[in-house]
Amino acid sequence: MTKVLAEELLQGRPPVEVIPAVVQLRFTTNPGGAFGLFGSAPALFVAISVLVVGAVLFASRDLPSTGSAVGLGLVLAGALGNLTDRAIRGPGFSGEVVDFIDFHVWPVFNLADTALVIGAVVLLIAGIRRDRALRRHPSAS
Repeated sequence: MTKVLAEELLQGRPPVEVIPAVVQLRFTTNPGGAFGLFGSAPALFVAISVLVVGAVLFASRDLPSTGSAVGLGLVLAGALGNLTDRAIRGPGFSGEVVDFIDFHVWPVFNLADTALVIGAVVLLIAGIRRDRALRRHPSAS
């Protein structure tokens, strides 16, 4: 929904300053992955997204913690958000992803990217916490 709003409200218009010199909303598209890498290989990102979705669905069968569930949910949401963009913005999943959040010191990104990153961090923290708990109580596995 945020990408649709960005397209409708920002495309063809000057950026909107949210916090001057810190963050603005600016419409752009990205045919590649993070930071626009490999823009000529959209099929690669479709394949990666499909693999991520499959891995999340497989991993979600037996979750060790609420943190793991939240992290996997965020990763799934982000992957599906960007995959949907590619599907609806070009033939055969070759479309570009809409990006619109610009912090000036980082490449422009979207909320699906944010969900992916936060989800990965939550999974990392959940894994570290589980590992520490298992070291303290080895019989808990």
